[in-house]
Amino acid sequence: MQLVVARIGRAHGIKGEVTVEVRTDEPELRLGPGAVLATEPAATGPLTIETGRVHSGRLLLRFEGVRDRTGAEALRNTLLIAEVDPEELPEDDDEFYDHQLIDLDVVLADGTGIGRITEISHLPSQDLFIVERPDGSEVMIPFVEEIVAEIDLEEQRAVITPPPGLIDESEAVVASSRDEDEEAAAGDADEAPKGDA
Repeated sequence: MQLVVARIGRAHGIKGEVTVEVRTDEPELRLGPGAVLATEPAATGPLTIETGRVHSGRLLLRFEGVRDRTGAEALRNTLLIAEVDPEELPEDDDEFYDHQLIDLDVVLADGTGIGRITEISHLPSQDLFIVERPDGSEVMIPFVEEIVAEIDLEEQRAVITPPPGLIDESEAVVASSRDEDEEAAAGDADEAPKGDA
């Protein structure tokens, strides 16, 4: 099975390195030196990783045969695709591959259906489930322990305990004290004595 493990970003420096948007929980395994990756568009690859390093929190890769900035820029927005055994599972029981999570039903703890996972968005701070609701709208659910209570692959569902407002905006609670201060200030202004005109 083929999985997208990264997207190539901008060129970095003048020696052929590129920034990479990582789309795998195991970059050291999928994006290590010597890894041969298929690409989308296919005509760009396959690409063999020559070196990799982290710089300012971003992964930088250099591919065999790419020696300058021009060559690196030509790879921009290319998807890197790894061949993965569909039976292979992550070492940690609390980790999942994207293909295991796509199409899971998302339900509340009481069984109320929310929708199904159509995409996993890997952001620098956390991963997000993109969930399509029955009406066709989408909701983004952070894939964090406080919200995603259980992933049940046998039942093909993700059980969530969302905070108020995450699923239904009408339940949102304003938690900002600044808003309260502004309301109080507006109330004081209404009560201020009015001078003669």
